[in-house]
Amino acid sequence: MVRRVVISSIAAVLFIVWGVPSGALAVDGTRTPASPAYTVTLTSNASGSTWTGHESVTFTNPSTDPLTEIYLRLWDNYHGSCPSSTPITVTNVTGGTPSPLSVSCTALKITLPAPLAHNQSTSIGFDLSIVVPAGADRFGRDGSYNFIGNALPVLAVRDASGWHLDPYSNNGESFYSIISDYSVTLDHPASLFVPATGSSVDTPGASGRTITKATAVDVREFAWAAGPFVKTTSTTTTGVVVNVYRVSSISSSSASSMMTTAKNALSAHAGRFGAYPYGEADVVLDNNFWFGGMEYPGFVLDVVSSTALAHELAHQWWYGIVGDDEYTSPWLDESFTDYATDLYNNVSGTNCWNNVSWQSSSEKISNSMAYWDTHTNRYGTVVYTYGKCALHDLRRTIGTTAMNNLLKTYAASHWYGVSTTADFKAAAQAVTSVDLASFWATHRIDG
Repeated sequence: MVRRVVISSIAAVLFIVWGVPSGALAVDGTRTPASPAYTVTLTSNASGSTWTGHESVTFTNPSTDPLTEIYLRLWDNYHGSCPSSTPITVTNVTGGTPSPLSVSCTALKITLPAPLAHNQSTSIGFDLSIVVPAGADRFGRDGSYNFIGNALPVLAVRDASGWHLDPYSNNGESFYSIISDYSVTLDHPASLFVPATGSSVDTPGASGRTITKATAVDVREFAWAAGPFVKTTSTTTTGVVVNVYRVSSISSSSASSMMTTAKNALSAHAGRFGAYPYGEADVVLDNNFWFGGMEYPGFVLDVVSSTALAHELAHQWWYGIVGDDEYTSPWLDESFTDYATDLYNNVSGTNCWNNVSWQSSSEKISNSMAYWDTHTNRYGTVVYTYGKCALHDLRRTIGTTAMNNLLKTYAASHWYGVSTTADFKAAAQAVTSVDLASFWATHRIDG
């Protein structure tokens, strides 16, 4: 989730990891902490490039194994200079004892005052500062426009593999989150629009300022933007409100075309995978992004490209609603989303698998970002293109009706949950009498 439709050649990023804990395995394998409810209050400077305030989160431990600590992921500290200058700063922690930052300053361990037992809940809180760096990126500033993705610290996940404290990936995504609720209050100059995840209500603040209160239920993360955007609003045939925000360099005709794509794509994806549950979607357009697009729940960043936008909106289902561990299994959202984009564009993928050429025996669709961050020039080709070709082939193998039903029922059974490769392979096998073992081997999908 970067859900990059346009893949640039990027130099491999070297991650320096400090203090990654070995982490005792969660014996029962339950994903924890669960049911996070985040409450955030932030005030911006005059340009919307600096935000300060407070964040708290309440959570429950559904595992039979106690939680003695939790970890916050401060993902956007990747964009700073660790440890001397980082854009995300957490101070004055309550509800636990913080340790020094680890994983290149993107992880903060907080030891709880007492072990959190099965089904017990607790809260932590902290003061928060966010400084948006220069650059048109998912977390960056393009002139007077600010894009603030992955800036809020979120709880890391512990499961059967232990704590997931993977490094940040600038080539793709490292994110792995449990469905959460957010209540976010943003105090900003009235001259700035602030599109955000969830549904927002604006009220007057102090002189010349506006209070935007965003409420988001059953989402994996929260993102927003701030700037003097031009805004247009419309509604899909199924009642979803779509807001398009554009920077001043993008024409009204381009914005209108993207609005049409957004409405059509949301309706088409909903017909295939289940009704869009959030009621509102914000599309933020800037042609200076070095990628095609990046999605967050109910909020996407995009260049003017109908294909890129259809792809990002498909991520509302594949990662947003049906989650996955993006570092371990990026194909579970990127391949599925590119396949959904083909379906939206009436592309059948006929013979696309015939163009597959593997670079090495270790190259597989199901490889993790640890592999792709050292093979950056192959990530888009294999995960996006070969991945969607594999799904087209699966459709031809089990039949179109079976494939359509599979994806809809699979989404329903993993709605607000987490998908794994093993889950999907088992679900596919259950709808056909064809033994798919050789299919997965041929298409290099392990798990």
